[in-house]
Amino acid sequence: MTTPAFRFVDLFAGVGGFHAALKAYGGRGVYAVEIDKAAAEVYRRNWGYDPLGDVTEDANDEVMNVPAHEVLAAGFPCQPFSKSGAQRGMEETRGTLYWNILQIIEKRKPKVVLLENVRNLAGPRHLHEWQVIIETLREQGYRVSERPAVFSPHLLPPERGGRPQVRDRVFITATHNPDGVGDGLPVEPVARLSDRIDGFDPKTGWHLEDLLVDSDNVPGCNLTECERLWIDAWDEFVQKWYEHTEGRRPPGFPIWADSWSDFEKIVTIFDGIPDYRDLLEHDRLLPQWKAGHLAKNYSLYSKHRDWIDPWAEKWGLFTGQFPPSRRKLEWQAQDTPRLWDTVMHFRPSGIRAKRPTYLPALVAITQTSIVGPRERRLSPRETARLQGLPDTYDFGSQKASATYKQMGNGVNVGVVWHILREHVRRDEDVLKRTAAGRRLIDAVLGAPLSPDDRLAQHRPAITD
Repeated sequence: MTTPAFRFVDLFAGVGGFHAALKAYGGRGVYAVEIDKAAAEVYRRNWGYDPLGDVTEDANDEVMNVPAHEVLAAGFPCQPFSKSGAQRGMEETRGTLYWNILQIIEKRKPKVVLLENVRNLAGPRHLHEWQVIIETLREQGYRVSERPAVFSPHLLPPERGGRPQVRDRVFITATHNPDGVGDGLPVEPVARLSDRIDGFDPKTGWHLEDLLVDSDNVPGCNLTECERLWIDAWDEFVQKWYEHTEGRRPPGFPIWADSWSDFEKIVTIFDGIPDYRDLLEHDRLLPQWKAGHLAKNYSLYSKHRDWIDPWAEKWGLFTGQFPPSRRKLEWQAQDTPRLWDTVMHFRPSGIRAKRPTYLPALVAITQTSIVGPRERRLSPRETARLQGLPDTYDFGSQKASATYKQMGNGVNVGVVWHILREHVRRDEDVLKRTAAGRRLIDAVLGAPLSPDDRLAQHRPAITD
């Protein structure tokens, strides 16, 4: 067996997004764990390693079943830590999955740690948890930036493994630095949302057609008659809006058709069209944001009811064919001429429409993007492409809903590739002090700028 450039462990592994990037860099997986049976089976099919298990049983005070490795990767769940124990270091994390990660770090001291989470981890509501993570890593002798590295695949050019998906994720990257090289100097995050890689402009550089499979008719992805009715109705609304406003784009605030049904009552109560202050004074429990949207909708309807009323009657907007969530439109598509020309999400808050440049983040619930020009949802294969997985990635015979969930929970391969590369560049001065670190430097900085060519060689480890 060929000696790997480095060994890695893959915690909370999902279907193997981290594994794809790290193996393409020349690493060898020596341990993986994933508690979800369906995701673990996909991992096994593609990498020949069964990760099904529970990290809390493999890494705790009494047991350490995780072997030695140079890179630890984890898309970890983040449970709250106790705010009453801010001075207790590692003990404060006890009872959380992060504590099990720390057990591995304490005992195995990997050269590099890559942690990935949702962007909110670095937000004000989780400031305490963030500080505990940074402090505990430093207690273990790691160089780590206190400022978050937040990045999205749509910021990476295609030739660097990027994908047209807005998927902001926070990364915590740390290097074991027992000698304290550079202590006292500021440690910068390895990526920022403001980064413009090679001058790439994501607003003009993406073409969704490059991502889509050849067929418009993909089994399981076509729209129902009701869904087509909803889109057709609001598509006509958008076109009439342009016609009656001399080409002005639809408003950016949510359009709530239900607010129009009580318009006469509202006008009577307020003796005219109320503004948000009137509504707040009338109803002290009304949130200010909602008062603002209602006031704008009353004004919109007042100005355009001459064509809105016939449009709503034509399509039966207030009948059982349109549930409340389909009587709402969130237009975020700027000057796109038709709703059918946009990318859409059916959300509880309404039909959200965006320009067909790049896609919203995949999510683990049933909000799969609808590609208007193709008149269907994204296929499972297309969502895998959005996460940077090759077309040879094998999902077996599982239901499409399982693949959608896994891709919504997954990590983008191109982003992992970029983050690790930038991390090794940043901490090269520390890594070059050991033979293992030098091998990691050679493997990562000597690799292509994109993982795509190497991933194209992927073949499932297990086939039926």
